[in-house]
Amino acid sequence: MAELITNIGFVKELAATADNMYKHGWDERNGGNISYLIPEEEVAEHIDITKVRRTIPLGFNAKELVGKYFLVTGTGKYFKNVNGDPETNLGLFRIAKDGINAELLWGYVDGGKFTSELPAHLMSHIERLKVDPENRVVMHTHPTNLLAMTYVHELDTKKFTHTLWQMSTECIVVFPDGVEVLPWMLCGTNEIGIATAEKMKLARVVVWALHGIYGAGKTLDETFGLIETVEKASEIFMKTAHLPRLNTITDSQLKELAGLFKVEVRKGILS
Repeated sequence: MAELITNIGFVKELAATADNMYKHGWDERNGGNISYLIPEEEVAEHIDITKVRRTIPLGFNAKELVGKYFLVTGTGKYFKNVNGDPETNLGLFRIAKDGINAELLWGYVDGGKFTSELPAHLMSHIERLKVDPENRVVMHTHPTNLLAMTYVHELDTKKFTHTLWQMSTECIVVFPDGVEVLPWMLCGTNEIGIATAEKMKLARVVVWALHGIYGAGKTLDETFGLIETVEKASEIFMKTAHLPRLNTITDSQLKELAGLFKVEVRKGILS
C-alpha cells in the first residue's frame, strides 16, 4: 500500500513541487512547508481511511476543518529529500472530530509530525475557503529577492503591492488582489498564524517581512506560479532599485491591463 500511495497523483505532485522550490533556492535546509487539502474521495481511492496510525495534537482548535484531509510536509524535513522519500517527509492526516488532533493515515514513518507552521497553514485554509471554496493549497517559502526587498522597501501593503505591480506587465493580472505585508513576527506560533489568516481574507499572498511568503491557491501549480511571479517582480526591483528609473508602467497602463484581462483590481492602490 505504501508503494502505491507514493506513486499516486497528489503525492507525486507535491513531492515534485517541493523539489522545484528547493531547486529555485527558496527552501534551504528545512525551510518552507506546504499543505494540500485532498478531497475524501481521492484519499479513499488509495488508503483505508478507517485505519488511524496515530494521533498528533494540532496545537489549536481547527473545528472548521473537522473531517478534512491534508497532505503536509514534515517538521525538520528538507525539501530536497521529499521526492526521494515522500513517506518519511510527508504525512497525510484527517482533522479529528474534536478539532484539536490530527489522525495520521500515512507518512511520517520515522515518528515525525507535520510542520511547526501547521496552525498558520490551517488558519489560512479556513479563511481562504470562506473566500474561495475551491482553495486547496497553502504554501510557505523563502524567495530570496522578496526577502531582500523587505529589508529596503516600506512595509506598507499598498506601497509594496504598487511597486510589485510596476515591475512586470503580468503582475497585476496574476495577483490583482495585491499582497498583504506583516512585520517581523516570531514564527511557529499561533499569533503569527492568526495574523496571517486575517490577511488571507484580503489577498492570496502574505509577505512575512525578513522571513518569506505565504501563498494560497486552488492547485499546487497555481500557487507556485503566484509566488514565482511575486519573486520575479521582487528580483527586478532589487536589480533596479539603486538605479535612476527612466521608464515605468504607469497607473493608467496598469488599469488598461486590468481591463484587457478582465481582472478585478484591489481598490485604493492605483491613483
